[in-house]
Amino acid sequence: MAARGSVQAKSGGAGLGRRIWRTLLWLFLLLTLTVLLYEGSVYARVWWWNQHNPGVTSMMDLQRDALREKDPQANVVQTWVPYGRISANLKLAVIAAEDSGFVDHDGFDWDGMEKAFEKNRKKGRIVAGGSTITQQLAKNLFLSGERSYARKGQEALITWMLENRMEKDRILEIYLNVVEWGNGVFGCEAAARHYFGIPAAQLSREQAAKLAAMLPRPRFYDRNRYAPYLMRRTGLILARMNQVEAP
Repeated sequence: MAARGSVQAKSGGAGLGRRIWRTLLWLFLLLTLTVLLYEGSVYARVWWWNQHNPGVTSMMDLQRDALREKDPQANVVQTWVPYGRISANLKLAVIAAEDSGFVDHDGFDWDGMEKAFEKNRKKGRIVAGGSTITQQLAKNLFLSGERSYARKGQEALITWMLENRMEKDRILEIYLNVVEWGNGVFGCEAAARHYFGIPAAQLSREQAAKLAAMLPRPRFYDRNRYAPYLMRRTGLILARMNQVEAP
């Protein structure tokens, strides 16, 4: 009887183990399907935006919600302008400031990413990203300002999608139209009018360089438009504009 009980116990334990493994397998398959569906929806939007302009982006949503915590009627300001109506000065200035190899790379600055990884390793947290314009566009369209390796992984996948579906001029056109340029100010047209009272097509070299210099901290520089670092950075970008090309 004892032997029979032992056999039954072993059989019951094996059955429980199989049920656990089946449950884990189903959970894995469900998770995989969920991820594939989500990534498929992201790729579908990237495909659509190659010919159609995006509406409100993830970053616009976040900033609008933050503004409405203080003022329920607040909203972000953005006006879309086509690539041909954006000053060539601004295109060069932003590339000089943010991503000098933009026209040549595949969406990733591998040297910059290696340096950023080493800096993050020394700090013990993510403090630098080495992001290209395409990576920044991926973040603006879909993601948040959170700093994590999981978010960087998602950013990398979306970056590949953008580079796979779009030409460089389309990537830059969307980026210049959706990037944040101040407190509730998004896109180059709204920025040009907010800071200089002119359309984006009329930006001078100096004005374009100053807008490009503001990109890392647009809300701060909206409040501190003559900060010493901003002025020095503007001069540096002006000098670099002759060394880059735009698509």
